Amino acid sequence: MTSTENQTSRQEFILLGFPGTWHLRISLAVLFSVMYMLTILGNVSIITLVWSHPQFHVPMYFFLCHLSFLEIWFTTACVPKAIGVMLGTSQTISFTGCLLQLFFFLSMGSTECFLLAVMAYDRYLAICHPLRYSSLMNSTITARLALASWLCGFLAISVLAPLISRLSFCGPNIINHFVCDIDSWIALSCTDTRPIELAAFIISIIVVVVSCAITLVSYFYIISTILRMPSSQGRQKAFSTCSAHLTAVTIWYGSITVLYVKPSAQNSLDFNKTINVFTTVVTPLLNPFVYALRNKEVKEALGKSFGGM
Repeated sequence: MTSTENQTSRQEFILLGFPGTWHLRISLAVLFSVMYMLTILGNVSIITLVWSHPQFHVPMYFFLCHLSFLEIWFTTACVPKAIGVMLGTSQTISFTGCLLQLFFFLSMGSTECFLLAVMAYDRYLAICHPLRYSSLMNSTITARLALASWLCGFLAISVLAPLISRLSFCGPNIINHFVCDIDSWIALSCTDTRPIELAAFIISIIVVVVSCAITLVSYFYIISTILRMPSSQGRQKAFSTCSAHLTAVTIWYGSITVLYVKPSAQNSLDFNKTINVFTTVVTPLLNPFVYALRNKEVKEALGKSFGGM
């Protein structure tokens, strides 16, 4: 058997998760389980609420439904397996399973970047061009923007996936993470990882920086327009329509910029693991509550829905 065959014979990995005492791992598993259930419940509630109330059939809530749907699958791709890892019942993962988890994890993360940018653009049109908003953001355009966000997110990682799949592993098979992360794979690989690190850096720049720039430019014009409004009531209403989105954007871009926008993947895996908790568990949980609790219309609709039960 050749050395190449020895290198590519690795068929499974062991996810380390969060090493510690049994009680610590049980506590983390319970915490992740509760947060996962709340994430599913919260995002499903947002989708159900929007589709069952005609007043929410507008572009802003259409994009919010896509974001909630994305968060459900984004967290599902990672958290159930992470819980099994912490309980010690499902620590192994096949090469194919690890590659698929990594692909969907990165693809849906990229899609979220584009969706948040589209939502910022929607708020820019609504606040800066209110008289032309209905024509600039009609149902056809909103559907195309949502579809483009999904396609761009998955296509961006499809460029990276073949490079990742060619990595060879001939040493330890323990991944210091609770999910299959690209930095962990690079750390374990025994082949030259510079091409994939460069490709990952370029794709991160395109996805994260470009989408973040669109968001920042949109909010620059939004804030400038709001500050010029003569009515304090009008300013308050305008701020309330975009404050929830701005909160979600700050949490999301802060986390992923630290994780992915860097020239080399060879840095602290323990640090990356901690930051990944925010992207895979905390952010999907916070988004529905941020949008619901900071939006008067949503709170009133939720109150009526639960009040009529």
